Formats: sequence, structure tokens, C-alpha cells
Amino acid sequence: MSCYFRYIDDIFKELDIEITKDNKKDIDKILHKIAGAEYKNCPDAWKKIKEIIKSDDKNEKDRFIALIKKEIQSLK
Repeated sequence: MSCYFRYIDDIFKELDIEITKDNKKDIDKILHKIAGAEYKNCPDAWKKIKEIIKSDDKNEKDRFIALIKKEIQSLK
């Protein structure tokens, strides 16, 4: 679970999100949802997330970050 978190740590820092033992699973579920991958299928989630963050389309990455922010705020 969440084996790819270390690769998107800069996004978490940008959003001022601290990954903790208590929120890690919920954030992982959010990222799977955004990536359109079945929960616990880390390879599929990471593949899609990697495509987004490495994309030349800045708007795509911005939308991804905005979705993360929106979904995490709904947890509060």
C-alpha cells in the first residue's frame, strides 16, 4: 500500500499535507480513486499517477493536485 508515496512527496508538501499512520490509508484510497484504479492495485494507480506527474501538460498536473486537495479536505 502507498508504495509510491515517496515519489509524490513534493505534491504533499505543496499541499501542506502530512502523511501519518492515521491518514495514509485514506489518502491512498483517494489517489486510487483519482487514478481510476481499483483500491490496493498500486501498480495501476502508480502507472496513472506517474503519467500525470510526468506529463508535459501542466494543466493535467494542476487538475490532479486540485483533486487531491479537494478530496483530502472532504476527509476533515
